[in-house]
Amino acid sequence: MTVTSLFSPALNREVSRLGMGTMIFSPARPELVCELLAAFLALGGNLIDSAQVYGGSEAAIGMWLAHRGRRDDVILLDKGCHPPVRITPETIRQAVSAHLEKMGTDYIDIWMMHRDDLDAPIESIVDTCNEEIANGRIRSYGGSNFSLARLKATNEYAARHGLRGMDFSSPNLCLAIPKEPFWAGCTHATQEDIAWHRETGVPLIAWSSQGRGFFREESGPENASNPDLVRVYHNEENFERLARAREMARRKNVTVTQIALAYVLNVPAPTIALVGPENVSEVESCVRATHINLSEAEMDWLTLRRDERPW
Repeated sequence: MTVTSLFSPALNREVSRLGMGTMIFSPARPELVCELLAAFLALGGNLIDSAQVYGGSEAAIGMWLAHRGRRDDVILLDKGCHPPVRITPETIRQAVSAHLEKMGTDYIDIWMMHRDDLDAPIESIVDTCNEEIANGRIRSYGGSNFSLARLKATNEYAARHGLRGMDFSSPNLCLAIPKEPFWAGCTHATQEDIAWHRETGVPLIAWSSQGRGFFREESGPENASNPDLVRVYHNEENFERLARAREMARRKNVTVTQIALAYVLNVPAPTIALVGPENVSEVESCVRATHINLSEAEMDWLTLRRDERPW
């Protein structure tokens, strides 16, 4: 069984519907990096997600690329201009240069601003990113945690001037709905966001697609060991979603986290889920989740839009 994929016109190639998150990657853990990436690629994955603020992630990926070669086998997604860095033409160029140097590569497949900067004119964002594409240093660009209004404005400006708009967007999308953002400046995809992605075909790359552990077996209202999960996800509605995911997992003979991941991949829009497996078994589990098909009735039941069980 291999991971499913979707075709990206922006990259003119198939992109795996799972992206390997690399926050735990470090040059000090080369065996783990090689083991996880080898398993991911063997199962058909090709999207690797990193960011300037992920510690040694970029350097670890660079070491792995230098050792393995075959750069074109993978799609690198990297993010820069994280606050307090402001988004300007200069900081965009500086971020891309830093990515290329740390990863030892000539280009980044998907480059994203890690947060929006509402003081940054969309005109300068589009113009500068198009210059980077023309120079061959990036092959596409997008926004992580950009509001729908900013996405629309950015792509409308690009269309009016014959330029490339944002080819990807990366908000949080998860079966559990956050009460507040995990981090300042983060966005969660609403039904309106999902409809826009469906209508435009712009892929939605979902971070924290499995709720950062909310759907683990030990999760529940009595478990307050993780203050962030309590702050962001602990409420009656999310615990009902958790209970329904558990019931559906039992019926389908899969895990609860696989149901949570399948929800993201069955949303009616082109979606890609970023995941953070810590061992090969978790990589394999995530890949199996890409083959779980959920009906509209099952999706509605999971998200509390209907009370009648769909079986």
